[in-house]
Amino acid sequence: MRKIIIALALLYSPVALSDDFNCENAVSTPEINYCAGLDLEKAENEMNIYFLRSKDQQKHDPELIPTMEAAQVAWANYVEAHCDSIYTMWRDGSIRGAMSLTCKTNLTQQRTHDLWTNFLAYMDSTPAVLPEPNKPL
Repeated sequence: MRKIIIALALLYSPVALSDDFNCENAVSTPEINYCAGLDLEKAENEMNIYFLRSKDQQKHDPELIPTMEAAQVAWANYVEAHCDSIYTMWRDGSIRGAMSLTCKTNLTQQRTHDLWTNFLAYMDSTPAVLPEPNKPL
């Protein structure tokens, strides 16, 4: 879905965005959607690292891994449904794509933090397996 939104944003853009486009200067809807798509891609990449590392950290418990994978699938389905509702709420405005992408980014950052808290950090003073990801708003 993310790639489709980015592709549509670029397709309807009056000018093609270069790889060095500065998202701080985004003003048009296609530019804003493009930058929101980049933010989502970055958040998803980070979450995937934390998820894979979480599974690796818990590999000693063969019953836990399938439940973690099932939870990840359920979470992804929730994100899609919830953020689709955000898109629908804004369906009459050009902001709908950015709102949906931002919804997905926020939930992905929250999931990354949840993975870190539950599977990669310790309750005592033992250092965490990975650094604490940025706390979502």
